Amino acid sequence: MTSQRTSAENNKSAKAKTRSKTCRKSKSGRWLWFVVGMGGIAMVSGMAGALLAVSWDSTPLQQEQLSAKDAAVFDGDRISGNGLQFSQLTRPVNILLMGMSVLPPDVQNPPSDTKELKYLPQINSFDGLSDVMLLIKFDPETKKIVMLSIPRDTRAEIEGFGTKKINAANVDGGPALTAKAVSNLLGGVGIDRYVRINILGVAKLIDALGGVTVYVPKDMKYQDDSQHLYINLKAGKQHLKGEQALQLLRFRHDELGDIGRIQRQQMVLRSLIEQTLNPSKLTQLPQILNVVKDNIDTNLTVEELVALVGFGSRTNRSNMQMLMLPGRFSEKSEYDASYWIPQKRAINKLMVQNFGLESELLETETIDLGALRVAIQDSTGGDRSQIRPLIIALEKAGYRNIFISKPWGEPLEITHVVAQQGDSESAESIRNTLGFGEVRVESTGNIGSDISIQVGKDWLEKKVTFEADSR
Repeated sequence: MTSQRTSAENNKSAKAKTRSKTCRKSKSGRWLWFVVGMGGIAMVSGMAGALLAVSWDSTPLQQEQLSAKDAAVFDGDRISGNGLQFSQLTRPVNILLMGMSVLPPDVQNPPSDTKELKYLPQINSFDGLSDVMLLIKFDPETKKIVMLSIPRDTRAEIEGFGTKKINAANVDGGPALTAKAVSNLLGGVGIDRYVRINILGVAKLIDALGGVTVYVPKDMKYQDDSQHLYINLKAGKQHLKGEQALQLLRFRHDELGDIGRIQRQQMVLRSLIEQTLNPSKLTQLPQILNVVKDNIDTNLTVEELVALVGFGSRTNRSNMQMLMLPGRFSEKSEYDASYWIPQKRAINKLMVQNFGLESELLETETIDLGALRVAIQDSTGGDRSQIRPLIIALEKAGYRNIFISKPWGEPLEITHVVAQQGDSESAESIRNTLGFGEVRVESTGNIGSDISIQVGKDWLEKKVTFEADSR
């Protein structure tokens, strides 16, 4: 496994204070930290107590019992501490998250009450295709969380079943076979645990979290009577309940298909994280899990869940990165089905930079500014002439492959410099060249770019200076 084992070292030393004033400050400081620490322990302990109708080592949310062979696919070593350190991650851990959309024909024995219906309802099962797939790395060493979206139509080798779409691996062999396929696709990265959540649980989860405020990028309308799937959302910033958020997450009927859906999933996920992943929500974990427990299957123990959620609540939002598997759409006549074709070299680079894989091929590789694909997405509503000074500044700095992309729908106060392919160093370099904006490691930009600059209102304040420099 690629996860590096580390031991927590919390050696603290204190020097004796001779001055009484200093002593008083020191003692009051210690009492303050003692109270805060005990409050934190009480909060986590209360949460743990509510979760613990079973032992720490149990997996109360595991719906499918894995065979010894399948269980061995996942790294069984512990990922959290002992005693009062039970809520602390002790090493990097990779979690495979799968979102399941299952219809009656997808399973051998569908519920009897679905047979008389004249449409195909979603059913609570984990045996179908994995509609959503994320590999998430929780890393206490770098204090980062990295989320890699894997398109469901990715062309991959499924052990024992040949080359097919990766979302079929769960049908063929459940979470273990899916983990093998993902690991092989990503250069042998280790996978420690898995989580499967049925689509019926997603809306419940979002409602349990209080809904989500997000910007819907455009009007979305779709109707599928065969599944009773009805999507009707208006563009703009709004607070969505679970069922509405699910409509946004499922919509894929535009020019980018599933890739556009992944981008919207990342937007919703980031909004959920920013709005709900905090210490106050930590105490609500038992109630939240109780709402969705029948819709989740995972080999995580209660102890591990507490450690992961605790780590997430303490992670700086700028250290949460969202990537997408590098690839391209297949040509119409290239294969017998439509695929997302993985780009091996780009995947290798992404895994080295973000998941700790080792590679000698990239050690001497340097950034070629002239080859870097930079997309400009304006959110200010101005015409193209408004951003010409921005392009000139980039060209003067050595960037040659610049193009204007479709405007960014959400009005931004601050410009986003998006590391579309996970190359945060190049994004940071562009941000430093411009002198404004914020770097985001996510895949919401132009899919044909390395870096997407989503121009916000802060550009309007800088434009005069850039115009003077371009003369």
